Amino acid sequence: MLGGGLSRSGEAARSILAGPKAQIAPPAGVRESSIRPVPDPPSGPSSDAASQAEFLERNAVDSLPAGALETKLEQAAEQSRHLRVKLGIDPTAPDIHLGHVVVLQKLREFQDAGHTVVLIIGDFTARIGDPSGQSVLRPMLEPEEIDRNAETFQEQAFRVLDRERTEVRRNSEWLDMPMADLLRLLRQVTVARVMERDDFTQRTQQGRPISMLELLYPVTQGYDSVAIRSDVELGGTDQKFNLLLGRDVQQTYGQPPQSVLTMPILPGLDGERRMSKSLGNYVGVTDPPGEMFGKLMSLPDSVMSTYYDLLLRQDLDGSVPPVLAKRSLARGIVDRFWGQGAGEEAERHFDRVHKEHLPPEELQEHTISADHLTDGKAHLPAVISEAFGISRSEARRQLGQGGVRLEGEPLDGDELDLELERLDGAVLQVGRRQFRRLRRGG
Repeated sequence: MLGGGLSRSGEAARSILAGPKAQIAPPAGVRESSIRPVPDPPSGPSSDAASQAEFLERNAVDSLPAGALETKLEQAAEQSRHLRVKLGIDPTAPDIHLGHVVVLQKLREFQDAGHTVVLIIGDFTARIGDPSGQSVLRPMLEPEEIDRNAETFQEQAFRVLDRERTEVRRNSEWLDMPMADLLRLLRQVTVARVMERDDFTQRTQQGRPISMLELLYPVTQGYDSVAIRSDVELGGTDQKFNLLLGRDVQQTYGQPPQSVLTMPILPGLDGERRMSKSLGNYVGVTDPPGEMFGKLMSLPDSVMSTYYDLLLRQDLDGSVPPVLAKRSLARGIVDRFWGQGAGEEAERHFDRVHKEHLPPEELQEHTISADHLTDGKAHLPAVISEAFGISRSEARRQLGQGGVRLEGEPLDGDELDLELERLDGAVLQVGRRQFRRLRRGG
C-alpha cells in the first residue's frame, strides 16, 4: 500500500547488514558524471513537499519507509538541490517493452518535478544475473552482447525519459573494484540474511542450487546506490528486497539511506504472466505502429484497467464497451511512441487486415535469394526465415500449424518448396500481422 510500513521482507532487508555500522569511504575511482549538464535545481517552499510526494506515490505499490520520500523532498528544497533518483537495468536484452515503461514513466514524473534521474546500465551486474523471481541460475552473457544491448536500451529509454535530466552510468565504473574493497563490502553481510529472500528460500526447499554469484547480486546492486549517492531508488515489486538492502549498504558507507518506490509489474498480453520478450507476450516501444496496435488488441479485457492506469495514467471508463475501450487504449499508446495521428492510421491498417481481410496498403518487399533456389523452386523455410527474421525451425513450425498464407490462402505444411513463378509478386503472410511482398532476385 502507498505510504505503508515495512513488510516482513522489508524488515529483513533493513537489518541485513550485521554488526556495527562501519564508516567506509567509497573508492576514489567513483566519480560524478553525466552525459549532459543537468539544469539548476527547482526552487520552491518546502511546504509543497507533501503534495509532490503524494503525486509521485499515487500509483506505486510501496513507498518505504513511510514518509521518507516527503522528507527527502523537504530536505532537497531546503538545500536547493535536485533529488538523485536511481534506476538500475541489466542489459540482458536489447529492447525496451511496455513493462519497462511503467518504471521509466515514474522516473519521468520525477524529472518533470525538477529532479535528476540516474540510469545505471548494469553492464557489470549483467555478468552475475539478477536472481529475483528466478528458479535457476541465469546464463552469463558475453561482454560484446552486453555492450550492444546497453547502447540500444539506453537510446530507447529516451523515448520516455528527458535526456537533459538523465545521468547515464555503467556500474562497471565502480564494481570492477580491487579485491580488498570487495571483501570490505562483503564482510558487512551475512549469508543468513541474504537467504531470507523468498526466491532463495523456495529454491533451498526445492533442493535447487544457488550460485555464490547470485548471493553477491543484491550486495552489488546496493553498492550502486553508494556510488551514485542515490536519494530515491525505483524498481518493480520483485525488487523490493534489493532496494531496501541498498539503504543498509548506504548507511554502512556513511550515507543517508535512500527512500524506495516499488511499481506494479505489468502483465503481458496473455493477461497472466509478467510482460517479457522471452515469453513472447510483450509490446516493444519500437514495434511498428500497426504491429503495436494489433498486439494491444489481443489484450484480455481483464487487464485493460491496469494498462490504462499504468501506461496512459487514465481511469478505464466502465460505461464504454470493452472493444471500443481497447481500441482507444491501443490508439493512445501508439500515439505516445509514434506521434499524434499514428494511432488512427494503425487502426485503419488493423481494420483493413483483420476486418476486410486485405493485406496492408504499404508492404515491405523481400527479394528471394538465389541461395534458396533449387531447380526453379524456392525453399520456403529459408525464404520465411530471411524475410521475417525468424529461425528456420520456427518457419517450419508456422507452416505445420497453418500459420503461413500466400495471397491469403494457407500453405500446406508438407509442401516446403514452391515454384519461383508462384512466389514472385505474391504477398506472404506469417501469423496475423506480418506481411511481405516477394520478388525474385535479379
